[in-house]
Amino acid sequence: MSAEPRTLKTEAELALAEQYRGARAILPGSAAVARKRDEAFATFERLGLPHRRVEAWKYTDLRALMRVAVPVADPPNPVAVTAALTDADALAGIDRYRLIVADGHFQESQSDRQALLAEGVEVATLAEFLGFDHPSVLDILATPPGAGEDAIIALNAALATDGVVLIVPPGTIVSKPIEIVHVSTTTGATSSYSRSAVQVGAGASARLVVTRTGPLGIGYQANSVLGLSVGAGGRATVVDIAADGDRSQHLASFSARVAEGATLDHLALRAGAGLSRLQGYFSLEGEGAGLTASGANMLDAKAHGDVLLLIEHAAPATTSRLLYRNVAKDDAVGAFEGRILVRPVAQKTDGRMMVNTLLLSDSAEFAAKPELEIYADDVQCGHGATTGQIDETAVFYLQSRGVPRKEAEALLLKAFLAEPLAGVGDPALAAAVEPLVDAWLAGAPE
Repeated sequence: MSAEPRTLKTEAELALAEQYRGARAILPGSAAVARKRDEAFATFERLGLPHRRVEAWKYTDLRALMRVAVPVADPPNPVAVTAALTDADALAGIDRYRLIVADGHFQESQSDRQALLAEGVEVATLAEFLGFDHPSVLDILATPPGAGEDAIIALNAALATDGVVLIVPPGTIVSKPIEIVHVSTTTGATSSYSRSAVQVGAGASARLVVTRTGPLGIGYQANSVLGLSVGAGGRATVVDIAADGDRSQHLASFSARVAEGATLDHLALRAGAGLSRLQGYFSLEGEGAGLTASGANMLDAKAHGDVLLLIEHAAPATTSRLLYRNVAKDDAVGAFEGRILVRPVAQKTDGRMMVNTLLLSDSAEFAAKPELEIYADDVQCGHGATTGQIDETAVFYLQSRGVPRKEAEALLLKAFLAEPLAGVGDPALAAAVEPLVDAWLAGAPE
C-alpha cells in the first residue's frame, strides 16, 4: 500500500501559523467573525503558499519566493505616519478625501471621515464593521466571486486587522475622489493585512483611488483585499496605484460586481516592489453592464511582477475592454494572465483584451497568457498579445529631427504607456498619475 505524498511546511508557512495563533484573540470581530477567521486560516493551511503547480500562480512560485514571514506590524506612531504621508503623496495637487490605513491600522485623526459623512457617504473602519450585529458582516471576509480557493485571500481573511468600509447611497454623486491610502511606516521588516469594501448604490457615482507606498530598502510584506459593488445604473472609477519600496512584497486582490446598466473604469499602475501580484475578479452581473480595465506595469532591477485578471460576463449585452501595457528592463521578470469568461446566458457579449509588452534588456523576461472561454453563441470577443523592443525606425525618425537617442526612447515609452491612462475616463486623475510614470521612465532607457 502506497502512502499519500506529504508536503513539508516551509519556514514561512510555519511562521504564519504561529502568527495567527498568537493574534487570534486580539483580532477585531465577534465570535462569529472569529469562527470565520478560523475557517479561512484552515483553508490557507490546507493549501499552503501558492506554487507553480497551481495554475493561477504558474508564473509566481510564492512558496519559493516568500522565504520568510515577517512579524505583523504594531499600530504606528502618528508622527511617523505624518512623515510618510508627506514624503509620498501620489496625488499631490488633487483635491480629494483621504482615508489613511498605516501599517494595517486606520488613522482616524489624519482621515477625512467626517467630511465624507457630510456628503452622505457611510464610512466605517473594518474593525468597527466586524463588530456590528448585521447579516452582511461575515460577507466581507468571504472569498470574492470567481477567485475559487485562493490561499492568499484566505490568509488575508484570517489576519485582516483593519481597512475601510464605504457605502455610497443610491443616487448620491460624490463631489471629490476618495483616496484610500495604504502606507508602510516601518523601519524594520513587518507585515500588514488590510481588507476594504466599497458599495456604490443604484444611480450613484464615485471615484476611488487606492494608493500603496512604503520605504526603500526594507523587506516589508503587505496583503490587501478590496471588494467593490456597483448598483444598477451606477458609475464607479477606480485608480489603483502601487508604488512600493524596492524590497517589499505586495499581494493585492480586487473584486468588482457590476449590476444592470452600471459602468466601471479600472486603472492599475504598478512600479517599484521587489515582488508584486495583482489579482482582479470582475463580474458583469446585470444586462448592459460595462467595464473598461487598463493598466501600466513597470518593472526594473530584479523585480518580479504578476497580474491576473478574470472578467466574467454573466448577463446579456455586457461589454468589456481590457488594455494592459508592460515594460520590463534589467533582470526583471513579469507575467500577465487574463481571461474573458462568457456564461451561456450572456448573449450579445462584446469583450476585447489586448496585452502589449516592451523588453528593454536582453535579460528581462515576460510571459503573457490571454484567454477566451465562451459558452454563448451570439458574441463578439477577441484577444491578442505582443512582445517586442522599442521600434528602432521610430527612434531613428526622432533622432533625425534632432532628438537625442535617450530622449527619443523616453518619448516612445511614454507614448506606449499613455494609452491605458486615457482609459480611466477622468482626465484630472489621468493627469495626476502621469508624474508616477514619468518618475519611473526617468531611469528606464539604457
